[in-house]
Amino acid sequence: MDLFGFAKDVGRRLFNTEDDAVDKIRELIEENNPGVTNLGVEYNQGIVSLSGECASSAAMQQCALLAGNVQGVADVYVNRMTVKAPATPVQSPTAPPAAATPAAQAEPAEQTYVIKSGDTLGKIAKEFYGKASAYMKIFEANRGIIENPDRIYPEQTIRIPRD
Repeated sequence: MDLFGFAKDVGRRLFNTEDDAVDKIRELIEENNPGVTNLGVEYNQGIVSLSGECASSAAMQQCALLAGNVQGVADVYVNRMTVKAPATPVQSPTAPPAAATPAAQAEPAEQTYVIKSGDTLGKIAKEFYGKASAYMKIFEANRGIIENPDRIYPEQTIRIPRD
């Protein structure tokens, strides 16, 4: 996915002028350290373009969510971000070839959720995990976006980690 859309007038207010936007968004992402190196940030009239190398697709998604949940940001492009390829284990020449991983066993994609009026993290956890008590899993996955699990706001976009 190359584009993440957000509600431009919702989110944390980080900057007063567009001149401050690049530095403030970069600081926010680096402060939360989602696993990106060589981070590049561009901002133009509500559109953020990110570049860099991410440790995982979850790290890329977290960067996009951190940038997108800033007031004044409408869209985040991540098409210039790359995900590091996992290390391939060395196969012994005498060992039988390793079985290919079937698609059914592949890691499922992370989900995002746009908070609606009346939502709580417990209500969202019940919807995705079947139990409200799992709300801390959602909170921990979104620490850079949600500062307090009791304070979430409609139109925030959050990550729902795999169960």
